[in-house]
Amino acid sequence: MSVAIQTIAELRGVTKIFGDVVAADSLDLAIGEGEFLSFLGPSGCGKTTALRMLAGFEKPTKGEVLLDGQVVNDLDAHRRPVNMVFQHYALFPHLSVSDNIAYGLRQQRPRIERKIISAKVEQALETVRLGGFGPRRIWEMSGGQQQRVALARAIVNEPKLLLLDEPMAALDRKLRKEMQIELQNLQRQLGITFVLVTHDQEEALSMSDRICVMEGGRIVQVGSPRELYDTPRSRYVAGFVGTSNFFDATVTDASPNHITVQMASGRQLHGTPEIPIDTGQAVCVSIRPEQIALTRAERAAEAALPVTIHNRIFLGEHTEYLARNEALGDFLVLVPRQAELNEGTFNAGEQAFVSWDEGALLILEK
Repeated sequence: MSVAIQTIAELRGVTKIFGDVVAADSLDLAIGEGEFLSFLGPSGCGKTTALRMLAGFEKPTKGEVLLDGQVVNDLDAHRRPVNMVFQHYALFPHLSVSDNIAYGLRQQRPRIERKIISAKVEQALETVRLGGFGPRRIWEMSGGQQQRVALARAIVNEPKLLLLDEPMAALDRKLRKEMQIELQNLQRQLGITFVLVTHDQEEALSMSDRICVMEGGRIVQVGSPRELYDTPRSRYVAGFVGTSNFFDATVTDASPNHITVQMASGRQLHGTPEIPIDTGQAVCVSIRPEQIALTRAERAAEAALPVTIHNRIFLGEHTEYLARNEALGDFLVLVPRQAELNEGTFNAGEQAFVSWDEGALLILEK
């Protein structure tokens, strides 16, 4: 029996217009209490505008923003049970770490006693693994430590909603991965609802309970990382969430669970529809590079297609090949390290064969 999740924040038909630009267009989204939700999309897609309307830094042109079931369109940011961690942290360089974290508590009315503020600051520092760093100045802290200070300053006020605006954009790859794990652990520990804005698909996939994919100010699909990766509804989502190969085709035979399509070259392929598809419809065929098997002639399946290897890029845990088939054209194949050790390395110009399970081929709208 599934347990109903209480909605803590909601966007209802929210639109935001700046002059002639529609930054957010009719957004409808319910955010569950205690979940980790990410807004994912390229620059200018509207994700930061949506976040700023939740925070109270922007008011919607149309629609309603709700927190705990109450419309908060006209409620100022500092009166909402929401805190935000900005991309560049917005820390005060002239204050110590402790004073930065305590700043919000000292603005509250009625005033909080100093000893209570000190205790809350110390607890926040311990939570983000910065115990003993209180007296330090911000400029003495590394980038990762500064991010933890910004997180401590945000959680010390015990918000119901913590908004994160690309907080790891300035960190190097290794530190970013470490902070992704820390943020996940922190969210589980505190039970606070986290809403992250990012253009980094790997970041969204690795951290989120749900991802809201946006394009041109609109929400195009919302789902778990696995749902968006395995069953995207459009070419845009399939291309933005992970890497995929795309082929244009026309449907020649359609049923609810099986579709046959024909390429311009005449080659027929069989796949699974993710949306209702009609016979004669122009569609996009998608297949993930890691779902394609690359083999030599003696190991090739009966239905395997011949290819020529054009490029090979060694990436450590896997190798990326650019292969070409006369009917399909160029496409990527991702071979895990162990599979390549078993099969042997393929070199540019070498002939090989590719194959995949029918369920790996997704039929999408163009």
